[in-house]
Amino acid sequence: MQRSRRRCEGTAMGAIVLDLRPGLGIGPFTLGMPICEAFAQIEQQPNIYDVVHVKYHDEEPLKLDVVISFPDHGFHLRFDSWSQRLRLIEVYDVKRLQMRYATSLIGGPSILATFVAVYKIFGPTFPGIYDKERGVYTLFYPGLSFAFPIPSQYTDCCHDGEELPLEFPDGTTPVTSRVSIYDGSQDTKVGVGSLMSKAVAPPLPVGSLYMEEVHVKLGGELYLTVGGQHIPFGASPQDVWTELGRPCGIHQKQVDQMMIHSASDPRPRTTLCGDYFYNYLTRGLDILFDGQTHKIKKFVLHTNFPGHADFNSYIKCNFVIFTSEVEVLGQEGSAPKHCITPSTKWEQVKEILGDGGRAAIQTHGSTSNPFGSTFVYGYHNVAFEVMKNGYIATVTLFQS
Repeated sequence: MQRSRRRCEGTAMGAIVLDLRPGLGIGPFTLGMPICEAFAQIEQQPNIYDVVHVKYHDEEPLKLDVVISFPDHGFHLRFDSWSQRLRLIEVYDVKRLQMRYATSLIGGPSILATFVAVYKIFGPTFPGIYDKERGVYTLFYPGLSFAFPIPSQYTDCCHDGEELPLEFPDGTTPVTSRVSIYDGSQDTKVGVGSLMSKAVAPPLPVGSLYMEEVHVKLGGELYLTVGGQHIPFGASPQDVWTELGRPCGIHQKQVDQMMIHSASDPRPRTTLCGDYFYNYLTRGLDILFDGQTHKIKKFVLHTNFPGHADFNSYIKCNFVIFTSEVEVLGQEGSAPKHCITPSTKWEQVKEILGDGGRAAIQTHGSTSNPFGSTFVYGYHNVAFEVMKNGYIATVTLFQS
């Protein structure tokens, strides 16, 4: 599916110049950055990035990359669908984007990115790979590749592992059609076709909290594997500040609309109640405190899947919900068989926990919500908000 931002102001094509950093990124976009940071960069420069398309697979969001595309500037960003980190930058229309490397310019409407120009700016390199089926010759530098389409009448001039000719027999010269920027630390060659899949996001720094496994014991506590923090139900705001630091935001809780289904508390409700949330957006986590006792009563974990109303509000929480006492908290790595993670689909949850009964419909407060409603299923100590494609949007943990 493709979502578009409305054009705000026109930007002349080819008017922007972005610094090219082989193996690192282009302009403000750096390989390995989370998708939310890319959106933040876009929001900071709305006059430049005024037309933005977001593409993803509606039914299977983990099957394909999440792509942010800039059609006016001829490039797009490919994010790994599971980690939501930037793995590959592709300039697919070199005439629309001018790139600067050191003091040299290449591409855009005025400077052709010819084979000779590439050699002059980036220097000599090993012979490239010729894909006879696609008719494309790809030249590689560390973390950078250039694809040159070869006219069908001159395919005999090109051979895999041999240098591309500076000129074809008719005097024309090969011109770049696509530039790929990727992490060069793995010594991989990334280009068009199957070579594109070889691009991976660079390794996270040691001690990074991004994609930290958050282990969950139903009815008990959260365990954060990188820092080793234990956050139990009943902890105070001071306890949470000590363990997790300052929250990104604090806000008062709206009335729980699900309370109308509770026969135990028939009192009329006002718009706000005394309970309040600590929002840890960079951890994909909300913590709800009781307004009277100031103790934790709920945790909300966010998966940040595209196609949900809260997409890009939180970084993905990489939770592992342990459903058996045999499985032990605190051992980071591959989740045991009967655990629930952000990749677990609703049908698998039912196999683990049993039938969740009838679902409550969640509209996110707006009939104009373009992503549609979600479904909430409750179990003992946990509730799952499920998207129409069967993936989990949020997990709410509580004590019954």
